[in-house]
Amino acid sequence: MAETMEKTARRDIAVRYHGRKGQILIYLGKFLRMFIYQSDWKVLPMAAFVAGLVGMVTNAGMFQTMEGTLMGAFALVMVCIWNGCFNSIQVICRERDVIKREHRSGMHISSYIIAHMIYQAVLCLLQTCVTLYVLQVVDMRFDLCKPLFTKWFLVDFGISVFLITFAADMMALWISTLARSTTAAMTVIPFVLIFQLVFSGGMLTLPDFSRPLMSLTISAPGMNAVAAQSDYNNRPMVALWNKVQAMGNMEISGSIDMGQVLDFVNKNTDQAQEIRDQKVSVSVTMGQVLDFLHDDTNPAAKSIRDVELAGTINMYQALMMLDSTKLSVSDPSDDGLSDATLLGPLVEALRKDPESVETLSQTEFKGKTTVGDLIDTAMEYGLLDQYRDREVTITRTVGQLIDMMTTGPNAETVRSKSFLIKMTVAELQAKLGVERVRALLQEKAAEGSIKPEYEYTKENVEQYWLRLLLFIVVFASLATITLEFIDKDKR
Repeated sequence: MAETMEKTARRDIAVRYHGRKGQILIYLGKFLRMFIYQSDWKVLPMAAFVAGLVGMVTNAGMFQTMEGTLMGAFALVMVCIWNGCFNSIQVICRERDVIKREHRSGMHISSYIIAHMIYQAVLCLLQTCVTLYVLQVVDMRFDLCKPLFTKWFLVDFGISVFLITFAADMMALWISTLARSTTAAMTVIPFVLIFQLVFSGGMLTLPDFSRPLMSLTISAPGMNAVAAQSDYNNRPMVALWNKVQAMGNMEISGSIDMGQVLDFVNKNTDQAQEIRDQKVSVSVTMGQVLDFLHDDTNPAAKSIRDVELAGTINMYQALMMLDSTKLSVSDPSDDGLSDATLLGPLVEALRKDPESVETLSQTEFKGKTTVGDLIDTAMEYGLLDQYRDREVTITRTVGQLIDMMTTGPNAETVRSKSFLIKMTVAELQAKLGVERVRALLQEKAAEGSIKPEYEYTKENVEQYWLRLLLFIVVFASLATITLEFIDKDKR
């Protein structure tokens, strides 16, 4: 502490000037008295009120969906900037004359600004605690997030909230050193807030030529830090699904050919395989099966009829053999009747009927005999007429039916067939599976909305914290430099 002699009208007196550290403590005491007696404490309930309003609006989606997290991050960053700006926007300009007089009397501007930085940091920390507490009260789902730096997500998240608030506080402190009156300061700050809002890079899509301006804002690194810590890229996107749900009664129609359908279900994807694994059942009578096998003009039936059975064999043995060999052919025009295993239910019925077994065993064939010969003989002598009305249920997977259609002789004809689809969006969802459609839409929409700047990594969050710290140092330095010229103020 330096000491000088100053002359007064009557005597010389010793005046002690405190050093820089001493002045910091003196001004901290002054700011504490102003916090209590000049109602600066009101910024804390104001922060709680604003956080409560924002939390009630955004808690339904924050940390749960992509769009909810982005909206919540944007709103929370704006709350932090609002709190920080109104902490200090008037603190310099409202006592500008006092600062000028004290500076001429030996006050160090650096001590004054450092004291303000300490005081405003404590104030921002209190606001951060209040904000996080209120957000918990309104049930914001912090439990859905995992910490990156400490054991508690609230601590990690609180660091981002504090740095954003403190950076905005220092920015407003610098603006307060430039303004000549509180009126001027309060006139400027809305434009600053709008600039921060527009160039945050979160909710508004910016043209390429204006994107460099984001580097001048506190909101951009603040948004990135909050969104990254919220694990934005791994949240589901539900906006598209909600729009599709709202279109449930809208009718859609269009023409599609079988080739397009077959190409889709033949893709090597989980959705296509799930469709291929679905089973389809068709009920037919044995009469339909026999009529199909009796038709030697049908290429599919002919391929079965031409199968040769060598040696001496009777009708019953032939049917047993056909059932055990499980011959099959492919043809889309046979309505699923082209499989020789269709004779299985008939064979089972014959085994339980001794008279039928005896009758069929008496019908022998010598030499080379084809399946067609057997079928024609059975039809000619009515050996199987009593079983014509017996119903058979054929069960196949969609994949088997598709393979039959795509490998048969009429495959190209099938692929060229087209049909008209006409149904509502809700009916289409029901056919494809509501849960499957929702999962697919949310997955694809989320893939298209992933942003590298929101990557959930320590390195990513750390770089945004460093940028915010840089803003704090720069604005505090600018405030110091600006106040050094306060003596040149001619007011």
